[in-house]
Amino acid sequence: MQRVSSDSIDGSRRAELASVLGVLTPVLDIVRDPIESAEPPDWCQKRGWVEFLLGLSERELESCERRGTASGLAELTNAPAELWELGSAVQCVTRLPRLAAPKASLPRSALRGIRARKREQLDALLGTLAPFVESAQRIVDVGAGSGHLSRLTAELFERETWALDRDAERLRRGSERSEARARSVGKLSVRFVQIDVGQQELALGANDLAVGLHACGELGDRLVLAASSVGCDLVLISCCLQKTSAEQRLPLSRAAGGLALQRSLLGLTNLTSRAQGVEATLAANLVAREARLALRYLLRGRGLEVHAGAEMRGINRRRAQAGFDELAHHALARLELPAPTVAELRAHAAQARRDHAIMRRLALPRNMLARLVELAVVLDRAALLEEQGRYVRLAQFVDQRVTPRNTVLFASKQFERLPILAADTNS
Repeated sequence: MQRVSSDSIDGSRRAELASVLGVLTPVLDIVRDPIESAEPPDWCQKRGWVEFLLGLSERELESCERRGTASGLAELTNAPAELWELGSAVQCVTRLPRLAAPKASLPRSALRGIRARKREQLDALLGTLAPFVESAQRIVDVGAGSGHLSRLTAELFERETWALDRDAERLRRGSERSEARARSVGKLSVRFVQIDVGQQELALGANDLAVGLHACGELGDRLVLAASSVGCDLVLISCCLQKTSAEQRLPLSRAAGGLALQRSLLGLTNLTSRAQGVEATLAANLVAREARLALRYLLRGRGLEVHAGAEMRGINRRRAQAGFDELAHHALARLELPAPTVAELRAHAAQARRDHAIMRRLALPRNMLARLVELAVVLDRAALLEEQGRYVRLAQFVDQRVTPRNTVLFASKQFERLPILAADTNS
């Protein structure tokens, strides 16, 4: 695998943020206006894209959804020039290098009870930590959950590790696993601490290594702010940016200017073009989305005011993968309403099928911006750390098939601790 020289990867993250914002800012109207009906939105009509999008064949549509809108557009000679150029620009500014550091090669006995996809993430992440750990007095795993990362870090590096999380039951199970492992390999120095990591102060020290593996929403921001204030090293993989108590996310860095993103829009960053999802195939996910749309129509037909997304409130999202009939019965039972009639099911399913086919096409340009919005947030965090005098690198740390939330941020006071990166990839 070709390595990337330090000259080609250590330009300013602030400059990269400027490039991302240069593409994102002119299309913020698209980001802010999601497709919630079969009516073409103003941004689509204004740019003259409606006829092209609604004219896409099923094969062309599926190509865009599986490979990404920009990749699909590259094969269509009749794509509007402005849309094609936007796709090309998005691809250009969202490419990230991969990690070239060797994996940790964790012992099988230490991985019992950890799912295969999680194992791959831990193996890749732990393989990058050695240079950071050498000078760290303590490793702090923020949002530790069941503490798999904490336990493996303590075993691999023999360093004091703290596992912080608000879920007492998950921490208890993690502590039990750690104690059981310690009986096999010797003492593991892991301290499991219950705190509300999203609200309480993160009391980090200057010589800590702070790690957040899928630190959701505002926790990622809090972790960056805490690490920057004390000057400790940081390794962060972000996730679920919409999980924040504030109505909008305000920028952390000066370089981000006044970019503020509404919480309701940050969920766009969870979209990933792929044939195989993490939990289900694209086909299964499309069935679920159509079922949710049909349920929204059913609830509105029963006189309820239901905004897009609210139809699943209190319902596990996986239920939608079983199809509309089952979802409708479950939802109405929860609301203590009469069961759906055959006529209702048929009518709302047919309407959802027609409208969903249109909405899938209209949504392609907005979906194409998902990675752009995600990197705007990640690079804002990186820019703040640079403004505080840290060396920062970003990379794709695992393949998308393992997790679509695969962007890792490394920040350190010492340039030499940053990991080696491989050739650029369209992430």
